[in-house]
Amino acid sequence: MDFTLSDRETYHRDRVKAFIDAEIRPRDHDYHAQQREGERWKVLPVIEEVKAKAKAAGLWNFFMPPRSGRAHVDDSFQFEGTQLSNLEYALCAEEMGRIGWASECFNCSAPDTGNMEVFERYGTAEQKQRWLGPLMRGEIRSAFLMTEPQVASSDATNIQTAMIRDGDDYVVNGRKWWSSGVGDPRCKVAILMG
Repeated sequence: MDFTLSDRETYHRDRVKAFIDAEIRPRDHDYHAQQREGERWKVLPVIEEVKAKAKAAGLWNFFMPPRSGRAHVDDSFQFEGTQLSNLEYALCAEEMGRIGWASECFNCSAPDTGNMEVFERYGTAEQKQRWLGPLMRGEIRSAFLMTEPQVASSDATNIQTAMIRDGDDYVVNGRKWWSSGVGDPRCKVAILMG
């Protein structure tokens, strides 16, 4: 088995590492100071400042691998970011993981990454314009609602929340807790597992 990294793999990893060393690591004290001030859920200026630099440097939205074949929904939505293979992204994520808040600076933090992938693959053109575009630009955040109080929700087959079609609408009944991302003041959309 050959573990030698390709030039492309090392290029992206090294760019992320260099950006973290130059722009994120020196601001770690600022991050923690801002985190301790005021409300728990807030937009931190240090993250917004670093996000702007990362986006300008083209270090943005690494998480979505290029897809072969036809889209589930035929539209003209364009992915905004650098599409990396899973291996290329894993190398970048390893570097981001060395500082707890780094992934958000690259617009690569949960639950947004998974939610953006769901919108990109299965969303309508209207949903992509309304939710995916602002998520990809880092203007809003999202939530992922899976965990339920009465079941082991890590196994999605245990989910008790019901979604029943009623004409053109759906009736949703259930209870969620530990809702990842919902506390962020920029949270504007949630994906609900049912």
